[in-house]
Amino acid sequence: MSQYYEMAEQTLWNPSNGASRLFLRQVAVYEAELGLASGFGPMEADECQIDPADFKAFVDALLVRHREITHAVMIALSEGFVATVLVLAERAGVAVDWNSTGFAADDGLRDIQLPSHPPPDHEAWSANLRGKSHELDRFMPP
Repeated sequence: MSQYYEMAEQTLWNPSNGASRLFLRQVAVYEAELGLASGFGPMEADECQIDPADFKAFVDALLVRHREITHAVMIALSEGFVATVLVLAERAGVAVDWNSTGFAADDGLRDIQLPSHPPPDHEAWSANLRGKSHELDRFMPP
């Protein structure tokens, strides 16, 4: 069995039920972390519709948040999810804002790690994340 992630009439991803279930649970975690709706609708009859406007806002806020993280464990935990979302954004034709500095839900608190992971060089960070997303794209059937 598998499930379908669709935007309008375009299928963006057709993962197995287990991968889909894990992904949607991570979506819920990041919706709570960002204080934003993701654009992913409910999974009904093995189909999930994605709202383009909410999804774009979610992707942009997710990238800002991911770029701001300096805690090595949090980076490792979020990187795969962010790369997966970027694959879907690219397939949907969403214009990702790699240079945004705004963040939707900023409570002023940050998790730090001692010693701290240095803030990433923006160009290296985006090149690394784009590379991971392109690699992952090969394993995500549309």
